[in-house]
Amino acid sequence: MTSIDVHQLTKEYGTRRAVDDLTFSVRPGRVTGFLGPNGAGKSTTMRLVLGLDRPTSGTATVGGRPFAAYDEPLRQVGALLDAQAAHGSRTARDHLRALAVSNRIAAPRVGEVLEETGLAAVAHKRIKTFSLGMRQRLGIAAALLGDPAVVLLDEPSNGLDPEGIIWIRELMRRLAREGRTVLVSSHLMNETATFADHLVVLGKGRLLTDTPMREFITAHSSPRVRARTSDPARLRAALARAGHELVAGEDGAWTVEGARAAEVGALAAREGVPILGLADEEASLEQAYLALTAEETEFSAPPATATTHQEA
Repeated sequence: MTSIDVHQLTKEYGTRRAVDDLTFSVRPGRVTGFLGPNGAGKSTTMRLVLGLDRPTSGTATVGGRPFAAYDEPLRQVGALLDAQAAHGSRTARDHLRALAVSNRIAAPRVGEVLEETGLAAVAHKRIKTFSLGMRQRLGIAAALLGDPAVVLLDEPSNGLDPEGIIWIRELMRRLAREGRTVLVSSHLMNETATFADHLVVLGKGRLLTDTPMREFITAHSSPRVRARTSDPARLRAALARAGHELVAGEDGAWTVEGARAAEVGALAAREGVPILGLADEEASLEQAYLALTAEETEFSAPPATATTHQEA
């Protein structure tokens, strides 16, 4: 099995501990979202996995081996950490050709990844003329060049237009369906919710959670029901007798905190209250994430306060 395994990983920079006794695994066949506030240690962890930095203690392996142990690493692991890293004076094709030669990757593969990432038409243009989104696509092309079993992407949607965001989302899902190991770091919670199957969340260098995304959202959600009725007074009275409160929503619907739709529906049926619609609601990934990381944010602005204006 080709997986990323991090075991008791610690990285210190002087007196600062960027990664603190971190242990988790990223398994094949699913997209794992790698989340955490700024300064949580995500980028440092990815650099340690890729052998770009040395751990103070602990291990980070890919397929049971350190990344540096692979003679042709691009054939095993593809990574995008910095889309700006490519030499601006090279063309896109020449950049990929150099990577291919150094890893004994067949030349036709360069054309394949240029087509796959939508860059075939600009393959002969110099990289310094590329927009951020085009550089991002080139970085993804480089990550896919060796047809690797393991793919690490840091903020892959950065700079992409809406079509590009849909494309990278579908690409990550496809890679997972093919049985590859996919680790994706992102700050975009709503976007992560569209492609991630599993979540690893860090806070101040420590592991906060390692769980399937559905379970994560459920664990950080309180039950809530949205209801529509033609007789809110009777429904409010029935719910009050059961210990629940009916709260008016801005869109004409009603909300019942701490209850499930099945419970509200059964109660309304017993009381003969007409119900036009019932739906369970859960927190979004963003809400669940913020609930978990509220105490782990290293950099945050003070809450906004109302400003009063006094006449002279």
